[in-house]
Amino acid sequence: MADEPSNPLERPLPGGIVPQDEVDRTEDRWFIIMLGMLAVMIVVIVVTGIIHALHPPSNVEPIDPVTVHLQGEFVESNLGTALELDGVTVRLIAQQYSFVPNCVKVPAGTPVKFRLTSADVVHGFILGTTNVNTMVVPGFVSEVRTSFAKPGDYRMPCHEFCGLGHQGMGARVVVVLSDQFPRLTPEQRTSCVSE
Repeated sequence: MADEPSNPLERPLPGGIVPQDEVDRTEDRWFIIMLGMLAVMIVVIVVTGIIHALHPPSNVEPIDPVTVHLQGEFVESNLGTALELDGVTVRLIAQQYSFVPNCVKVPAGTPVKFRLTSADVVHGFILGTTNVNTMVVPGFVSEVRTSFAKPGDYRMPCHEFCGLGHQGMGARVVVVLSDQFPRLTPEQRTSCVSE
């Protein structure tokens, strides 16, 4: 019995059992690794939030909502559908409680670029049965691109609550065959309203 230690804690452990001090060191290492990963994630969230606050995503550009009707790209004479080199561009202004113009015409089978802005509050722009869906935020220009394979009428309801008249806010896109679409010069604009 001389081989047995006097202190029972100093006895050798049976096979497969790890000493408590080694368990504690391993737990401490994993705890430090977990804290490091958590710190990295928090830094990524904060940096991303700051960058997106300074430069919002989704291809938006800043614009002055106070003068949106008076100068620049969204003056009244420039609203509607315009023929461009790479397809057509539709410019719209969302305001309580309508889109201006409230009906636009585009040709089928042609790339369509929608450029929108808001003069007052946040609005939503969605085209039913398509993948077009964006928020229209005052102070920014939102841009979405799509094309329509066949002619038809597409409703454009506002899908962001914008006030008491929100439920009545909507417009439509009329898609016509390309031979029925008016031949426009680069300075001309068209909409369903102008007919």
